[in-house]
Amino acid sequence: MERAMLWFKCAAVHDPVRPVVKKPAIIGWEAKQRQVDLVIERSFRGDELLVRMKGWVTADVYQVTDIIQQYGKLKILDDYDLVVETQDMADMEALSNKLTEVFNAEVWIEPIPKTLLS
Repeated sequence: MERAMLWFKCAAVHDPVRPVVKKPAIIGWEAKQRQVDLVIERSFRGDELLVRMKGWVTADVYQVTDIIQQYGKLKILDDYDLVVETQDMADMEALSNKLTEVFNAEVWIEPIPKTLLS
C-alpha cells in the first residue's frame, strides 16, 4: 500500500493547501418536548472532508473524488491528515498523471515515504 498527501491550490490566496481535521464533528439532537444531552463526536471520512472543501479550492472536489476512486481511496490518517491510498506505486503514478492531466497545477499528490509512516 502506498500513501500520499493531497494538495490543492487555495481559491482565496492561491497557496498550496491540504485538508486536515482540526476537530471532530459533534452531532447531537434537539427534542421538541425535553432536553437530550446525548452527543456523538466523530471525524469525517476522507470523501466527506474533501467535499467540505468545495469553494475553498480552485478544483471541482467532486471530480477529484471521482478520479481518486478509480485508483485508490481517500482516508483520514491519525484523525488528522487526509491521504490518498493506492495498492501500489504504479496506481499512485497513474493517479498523479491523471490529476495533472485534468487539473494541471490545481491538484497534485505528494507521496509519503514509508520511513515517515513507521
